[in-house]
Amino acid sequence: MSEPQVRFDDGAAYEGFMGVWSRLAGEEFLSWLAPPSGGRWVDVGCGNGAFTELLLERCAPSRVEAIDPAEGQLAYARERLANRPAHFRLGDAEALPYADAEFDAAVMALVIFFVPDPAKGVAEMVRVVKPGGSVSAYAWDILGGGFPYAALQEEMAALGVQPIYPPSVGASKMEALRDLWAGAGLVDIEAREIVMQRSFDDFETFWRIARTGPRIAPRLAEMAEGAGQRLKERMRERMVADANGRITYGASANAIKGRVPR
Repeated sequence: MSEPQVRFDDGAAYEGFMGVWSRLAGEEFLSWLAPPSGGRWVDVGCGNGAFTELLLERCAPSRVEAIDPAEGQLAYARERLANRPAHFRLGDAEALPYADAEFDAAVMALVIFFVPDPAKGVAEMVRVVKPGGSVSAYAWDILGGGFPYAALQEEMAALGVQPIYPPSVGASKMEALRDLWAGAGLVDIEAREIVMQRSFDDFETFWRIARTGPRIAPRLAEMAEGAGQRLKERMRERMVADANGRITYGASANAIKGRVPR
């Protein structure tokens, strides 16, 4: 089976699929990070601006530069955060278009497993952050079952349809993050697990949203009609609703932070 290219071009669709999860994880992440206000930030792999918005609301930064390789996501982010102190541009996490020591903090929110060379991406964040500044990230614990739609991927695999993993999926493991931060020369390194829950109004709402995932939709499209219906029924049995019909379940992410040596 060929591996389709995973793209994130629809910012609005991605908001329903992952934006809500991103904010849930981001709230916990920023509470743990506890950054001072007024800083200069670079948000690497900003997507549709879900975490950027949290950063603006929670941290009162003086400036946010946000970069992403998908113009469709950036267009959504620009509209979402119009007239806010954030600048969005097309760019590559492995070659940030900024000067050395330009920022007080750099962050990758749910991104590091998409960077082809994670070590290079972390090195670039270190390069653009001033001595004493913060370099941090959080990522779904995909290999540990923490991805928000892991149950769907498991049921797809049971029907012979393997999930599409990000190119650097191993970078989401806690020990891999620690190694990356230490290898980049960062100090005062700390890591933690972030656990959260999300509710959907009913199973049909969950199913409609889950099917839009950029790593899930291509595989679903390859399934025969009968297999697709079997998958839906397997998921309906697995995602037990409460008395009001709501579907609630959890996900987990690994988070890390460190400082550039003075």
